Parts: sequence; C-alpha cells; structure tokens
Amino acid sequence: MKLPLTKPRPFGLVLGSIFIMIGLVYGGSMIGAGLAAKAGNAITVTGSAKASATADNVVWNLTVSESGQSAASAVKKVEAGSTALAKYLTDGALPADGIEVGGISSYPNNEYVNGNPTGRVLSYNASQTTIVRSKDVQLIKKLTNGIGALLQTGVNVQNNGPQYLVSTLASLRPQLLADAMKDAKARAESITAAVGGKVGAVISVTSGPVQVTTPDSTDASGGGYYDTSTIPKTVSVTVSVSFKVSK
Repeated sequence: MKLPLTKPRPFGLVLGSIFIMIGLVYGGSMIGAGLAAKAGNAITVTGSAKASATADNVVWNLTVSESGQSAASAVKKVEAGSTALAKYLTDGALPADGIEVGGISSYPNNEYVNGNPTGRVLSYNASQTTIVRSKDVQLIKKLTNGIGALLQTGVNVQNNGPQYLVSTLASLRPQLLADAMKDAKARAESITAAVGGKVGAVISVTSGPVQVTTPDSTDASGGGYYDTSTIPKTVSVTVSVSFKVSK
C-alpha cells in the first residue's frame, strides 16, 4: 500500500516556521538569560560586558555622641571626643586637610510617663560628625580596622563605615558598552546561524544602567547599583539590541 505523497514546502516557509518557533520558545524567559526574542524579520538580543575596577577615592563618616546632665557638659564631652578622634586619624598618617569636622548639635532627653511629657529633662545629648576624604583607600582601610583602639579609651564614636568609590566610571562606560554590543551581535549570530539565517543592520539599541558591585556579585537594580563596601569592584553594563534578520 502506497502512502499519499506530501508536497514539500518551500525552504523559505520552513525557515520562517523555525524562526517563529525560536521566537515562541525563547521570547520570554531567555531574554533575561541574555539570549534573544524574535518578531517578524528582527531579533532582539541582550548583550553584556564587565570589567574589574579598584576604588581610588573614599569618604568616611564618623560621629562622636555623648550625654550629660547639662547641655554644656554633653558638648564638652563631644569636643573632647572629636579632638581624640582627630588625633587618632592624624597620628595614623592622615593629612589634617582630609578631615572635616561639622558643628555640634545637642538636644534634651525629656521624661515621659505613659507617653506624656512631664516637663522634666533627664539629660542632654550632643553629637558631632567628622567627615574624612582621601584617595589613599588602603590607609583608610587600616584606620577603620584599628579604630577599636580609640573606642577602648572611652570615646563614643559611631563608625558608619567608609564608602569606597571609583572615579573612573566615566571612562570605563564607553568601552563596556562597545563590548556589550559585540556580545549582543555574537549571540544574535549564533542563534540565527543555527537555522540558516543571517544578522543584518541594527534597528534599535537600549542600554541599561551601570552596575558597580563586589567581585562576582549578582546584585543589580533597574536604576543602577553601586556597592561602596569594598575596594575591589566589578563594573558591568547590559544592552538590548534589535537586529534585522535575513534568510
């Protein structure tokens, strides 16, 4: 018994069907993985690039806080604490011009009974913030690690932690974007070549925000991410590129 012969479909129709199948399979979840989505005669691909960077600037906020039975006594303690803090920093080789001391603020600690003020002042609190700015990030790291010696003397210092910053982002960004574009094109060519297609001209490009993270971190944000906790960093960018596709 002979089976009826099926008329072969044109190669272009077969290729088009394959493209449609790829678009359906990869169109959603695979975009997030950096692959592609296809619509009509175009393919949209996410490309990425990253580079290592080292922080070359640091800002460090420290706050001395004290309390006393009077505003004057609280302020006097804060002044003594800030002086001791400045001495710790300069003795540790930080130039005096890298230390910025703010004004002293004070406020009463009022007594409350059942949530209602009694009009009695129990004590007074005072505080003063010192801001350290330096390009010697290793020195600041050393001073941060050793500040326990100052705390042991009785100075009440709130260490908010240094913020390690990269000043070369403006020069890194153009090269990273160029590398991300190359990555996007390579991905598009790999996908379309598998079904006999060819990648053509760029239709549109959308670049994502710069992400500055700790090395090997996967942290990211739609508005951009900037980690300031470490000296070594990874800087990354992504681009979404639409290419024309021909058969």
